[in-house]
Amino acid sequence: MPDLHRDAFVMDGHTHVMSRELVLKTDIGQRYKDGTVDLPRAKEGGLDAMFFSVYTPENYYPGRFETKNTFRVVNLALDQIRKNNAVIELALNASDIERINKKGKMAAFLDLEGGYDLHGDLDLLRALYKLGLRAMQLTAHSTTNAFIDACNDVYTWGGINDHGKAVIREMNNLGMVINVAHASNDAILQSVAASRHPVIYSHGGFYKIVDHPRCISDEAAKAIAAKGGVIGVHFGSLFNNPAYWAWQKPNNPVRKQPVPQPKTPRILATQATNQTIEDVDREFARELPFTYNQTIPDEYWMHVDQLARVIDYGVNLVGEDHIALGSDLDGGPELPREIKDISDYPQITMALQRLGYTDQRIRKILGLNWLRVIREVTEGK
Repeated sequence: MPDLHRDAFVMDGHTHVMSRELVLKTDIGQRYKDGTVDLPRAKEGGLDAMFFSVYTPENYYPGRFETKNTFRVVNLALDQIRKNNAVIELALNASDIERINKKGKMAAFLDLEGGYDLHGDLDLLRALYKLGLRAMQLTAHSTTNAFIDACNDVYTWGGINDHGKAVIREMNNLGMVINVAHASNDAILQSVAASRHPVIYSHGGFYKIVDHPRCISDEAAKAIAAKGGVIGVHFGSLFNNPAYWAWQKPNNPVRKQPVPQPKTPRILATQATNQTIEDVDREFARELPFTYNQTIPDEYWMHVDQLARVIDYGVNLVGEDHIALGSDLDGGPELPREIKDISDYPQITMALQRLGYTDQRIRKILGLNWLRVIREVTEGK
């Protein structure tokens, strides 16, 4: 581990937690034999803080279990943080993060990925805030919900609708970080315009490098930066390596978007099902952990230096104050060959050093940019 990495504040903007803990009854404080994230390995990787990205996937939508699952995973995250209090504590703002780090512990900043309620009930949002949730992705993972279009689902609202603006306004009032990852290009632009505070794009690549619908356009990245926001660079080949994307593209057809028409998204209707949430859990368990385990031919397998060049593209596009890291570890990315799990986080620092980046610039990318935007949103500073 380089001295710079050891001394720097290091924060990941999108780390999947609590899916396996909920369904497989594991403990994130223990070292796993598989997957890419647990607290012992995070400590070895020099992590000082993480967006604890609790996840409510599409599996729970047909039976309309999304609200119940969201409260389950948030409560479990709080329980697991308390259980592992010797190494990690919950942070509600930037000052908390700094206070926790001074004790030699990691800080967990709760972020929701997936629909907390497909209709966007503001009372449920307020309840989650009271539990400790401080950041939320607006889309229902990769699904268009009742107020915002997802980038790779049917476009319904032409971006966001009036209720989407109400959700954004409520998050501004509460002091919650708005996450526009997985949103359509129009939805990102409109969300940035509607928000009084900076917004973040927690994890993804750049569309100019890989034309996957999950990657952010230069236009949207510049809009986020102009408002003071931050773009987190994903660690996966799918969003960062054009050769890998060309190889995989036949298996990942890009959805052609229809002309937006105002209507109720199909997912909002409860489907006839006899499934219980426990039945869904058992199906979901077969997908865990979210780790890419297939073989990547050498010509398509990205090195960490290529990932560093993607970071450099972002810095050149929007400036060093608006680029950070959002690995999506334990979310299934095809990691660079030098990174097997979160313990290899110093590889990013070394790759940026090889690019000739100054210590100050590397420190911003490793975590100070996340800390700054959290402070602005949660503390009004």
